[in-house]
Formats: sequence, C-alpha cells, structure tokens
Amino acid sequence: MEIKIISDRENPLLNRREVKFILEYEGATPSIKDVKMKLVAMLNADKNMVVVDTLNQEFGKMESSGYAKIYNDEKMMNLIEKKSVLEKNKIEEEKEEIEAEGE
Repeated sequence: MEIKIISDRENPLLNRREVKFILEYEGATPSIKDVKMKLVAMLNADKNMVVVDTLNQEFGKMESSGYAKIYNDEKMMNLIEKKSVLEKNKIEEEKEEIEAEGE
C-alpha cells in the first residue's frame, strides 16, 4: 500500500490540516483503519487526531482517492465531526478498552 499526497493545506478556522491523497494497493481495498495508521506514520500525527473522511475506490483500478483531516485540538474534532465518522475511525484497542470498562 502506497499513499501519494495530492494536497496538504492548513485550515486555521477549523484548527485542522486537510489532506487529499491517492492510495495505491494490491488485492482488496485497505480498511479505513489501515489507511489511518499509514497516514499517522507518514505525517507524524497523533493517531487520535486523524480522521479519514472519505475513501473512494476507482472502478477497475487498484487505486482509491481519499480525504483526511488532522486536528490540532480534540475538542474541535468532537464538535465538528459526526459521531458516525468518529466511530469508523476508532482504533480497535480503544473499542476493547471501552467494552472492558462497560462489563
């Protein structure tokens, strides 16, 4: 899996960085969590502050286009993002911790 950054811009109004990228891969389309972890490593960002918003597969190609947001502030992230988007971006170990606390 290889990620090519198309655009990377600061959005000071929303206190975040917005990244558009092309994802090239072999086989099945990678999950949002896999793409998120690759972006975290590439951009030296906090994994809890990265939100992969969209991942659109190109028909007939081993390629997807995507859009991710890297927030500087967790409060702004929770205020702006939909709960469904935040849920699909959660890391599995965080979900396991939450389930363990609930029992």
